[in-house]
This record gives sequence, structure tokens and C-alpha cells, in this order.
Amino acid sequence: MINIQFAALPDRWDKYRDPLLKAFEDADLKVDLRQDHQPSDVDYVVYAPNSELQDFTPYTRCKAVLNLWAGVETITGNQTLTQPLCRMVDPGLTQGMVEWVVAHTLRYHLDIDHWISHQTGAWSPMCPPLATQRHVTVLGLGVLGTACAKALAGLGFHVTGWARRPKTIDGITCVHGEGGIAQALEQAEIVILLLPDTPVTTNVLNAERLAQMPKGARIINPGRGPLIDDDALLAALNSGQIAHATLDVFRIEPLPVDHPYWGHPNVTVTPHIAAETRAVTAAQVIAENVKRGETGLPFLHLVDREAGY
Repeated sequence: MINIQFAALPDRWDKYRDPLLKAFEDADLKVDLRQDHQPSDVDYVVYAPNSELQDFTPYTRCKAVLNLWAGVETITGNQTLTQPLCRMVDPGLTQGMVEWVVAHTLRYHLDIDHWISHQTGAWSPMCPPLATQRHVTVLGLGVLGTACAKALAGLGFHVTGWARRPKTIDGITCVHGEGGIAQALEQAEIVILLLPDTPVTTNVLNAERLAQMPKGARIINPGRGPLIDDDALLAALNSGQIAHATLDVFRIEPLPVDHPYWGHPNVTVTPHIAAETRAVTAAQVIAENVKRGETGLPFLHLVDREAGY
């Protein structure tokens, strides 16, 4: 019997229990899934970083901590977490992110906001360019960034993707490193941020880099709040350097009611809804990693503690 501890906020238990049990059964794994195992008896922890479990020292036989979230930035620095840590790469989450990013990119590309706000009775035809005439940049070419970049390229957009390390993706102009950021931004009419939150990526869009973008560019951030220097973005929006920003993530969540983003005419705030881990598909990822741990195969989506993701 494999002892699995479920460590997340109480409301997550009802959502995940049955999908997890079904996924373990389908994987032919005999498990005892609980919220209240004795720590020294636990083989695996299914984990959400906002749970009460923060001290992993008693989990002496635990083979891996399997995160329910894609983001791990709040736990990679936990010195008691010495077990292998796997982040969530959920096909359902990826599909949700692709849909959200494509929708908001097309919203900007087709200038849908203009037509929604100008129902005045004036007949003023204005034909948008084709996707082949629009340059889009995706900052971050992990699983989510790559999926979004491919979807946009499939619609005909000129897509440039930036990553810290060299990458090759069919249909995408890939650049990397410090020198590649300017190249990625200089023609970017729409920039999509899908980087992890690490010390290296904090304020990746600062005043200098916002100024490198074409005047009137748009920004979409479903990645992490600290990727953007908020004061620099507000200044760029006020000057017209950046025409609009759609922001789904923030340094403080929920976004404080007095934050300037709420009332800014050129900002769209969405409440961290771009992509959600789906219990059914996430459970299958968890079960696959438990099976790998039990059969000696390497874990999927293992976190690099030094890189932070």
C-alpha cells in the first residue's frame, strides 16, 4: 500500500479526492489517500503551497512532493523541503492558458474593445490587418509559453519567443539571453508574459524595456505579477508608449481595491483566471509520477531548485 498525503486547503479535498482515486486505480496503484497520515508513514505528498504543511522535516520516508500548482516560487526556498519536488504541468491548464491568451491576443489584434465602446450609430468601416501582418512576442518558452506561441503561429501571427537558454521551435523565431530581449521586443506589437517568478525575471518588463517596444504596443500578462515593474508600466500607459495592458496576475492578490490598475482606462484586470489546474487531468499527472516513483523511472517535471522552476 502506498501512503499518500493530500496537503491543500480543505475545499480542495472534495474537488480532488475522487479524480485522484480514479487516476490511481487506472494506473493500477494501490494507495491510501488521506489528509491525516502520520508524517513518518507518508510515501508521497500531493501538495498546494498555501496549505498548512510548511515543515517537511517529519516526512522522512517521503519519495517526492507533487505540487498541484504550476508555480513553485513560494516553496523552492523552503529549507525543510529536501525531497524531490515536481511542479504541475497539466494538459487542462495548458489548454486553458492557450484559449485565454489567444482570445486576448485576437481581442487586441481585431481592436474589439474599440467597437464595443463605439456603438454611437456612426458607420465608420475600419479593416484590421491580417495576422500575418502582426508581430507578437512571447516571453517564456516553457510548456505554457511554447503552447501559446504555437497556437498563435498557427493563426498566422509572426511570433518571436524569448527564453533564457537557446531553443528551437518550428514556426517560431526563437531568441535567448540578455541580447535576445531587445530583439524580441523591438517589433512586438503584442507582448505575452509567461515566465516563472524568479530573481532573474523580476521586473523583466521595466522602463528601459517598455521603451524598446513600438509605440502603442499592448501587453498581456497571465504569467506572474512581479514580471512587470508596475510604476514603469503605469508611466508608459500614461504617456501612450503602451496602449493597453491586460493583467491577470499581480504582486498582491487579490489586487487591492485602491490600486491604480483598477481605475486606469487602458488596463484590463482579470482575477487570476487565465488558467486553472483541472482536477481530472492533474490527477492523471500525479498518478503517473507516483507510478514512476514506484517503478524507478525519473519523475516528470522535476523542479530545478537553483533555477527556481
